[in-house]
Amino acid sequence: MTFSTKCNTIFDACVDFYHSMDEVNKEMKNPYEFDTIEHSLFMKNWIDTVQWHLEDIIRDPAIPPAEALLIKRRIDRSNQERTDLVERIDNYFMQQYGDVHLLPDTGINTETPAWAIDRLSILSLKIWHMNVEVTRPDASLEHRQKCRQKLYLLLEQRTDLSAAIDRLLDDLASGHKKMKLYRQMKMYNDPNLNPVLYKSEK
Repeated sequence: MTFSTKCNTIFDACVDFYHSMDEVNKEMKNPYEFDTIEHSLFMKNWIDTVQWHLEDIIRDPAIPPAEALLIKRRIDRSNQERTDLVERIDNYFMQQYGDVHLLPDTGINTETPAWAIDRLSILSLKIWHMNVEVTRPDASLEHRQKCRQKLYLLLEQRTDLSAAIDRLLDDLASGHKKMKLYRQMKMYNDPNLNPVLYKSEK
């Protein structure tokens, strides 16, 4: 099994598990052993899935402003958790490939493996929800046909991105690419870096 196949299998199972309950406040039940890459991948998709539905809820034009603010702050926390988890997954790859003998003129990729996997996780959600639109009984035929074309493109995108991720991992393993990390260093959540936050403490 390729690594991208492992990711897609875990992501699809996580999305299905969430929709068996379809409730943003339900507790995650991760089926994988803690401190494994499979556990991190499942948790990554769970964060994405819950946040996807929070983004839907907050766009309800009838939502009370106070509730919308609480959800917005929850989304902000979720974004930070997502970033932290992506970096944890990249730590796994650094352990795997950080000491590989590099070939002459080895370069780095435009993004790390985990950030590419982050996009793969989001694609699993897009595919699931677009498939709902394709089969929605109350939607017009034109709507379903347009969504079917979009679904084909999403599936093609997942195939291409999966192949690119596996190729990148092969390049890292063979020394054709260098594993190098740049932390995101998000500033708006840091009370020492966001001027609105550190000025409010004075």
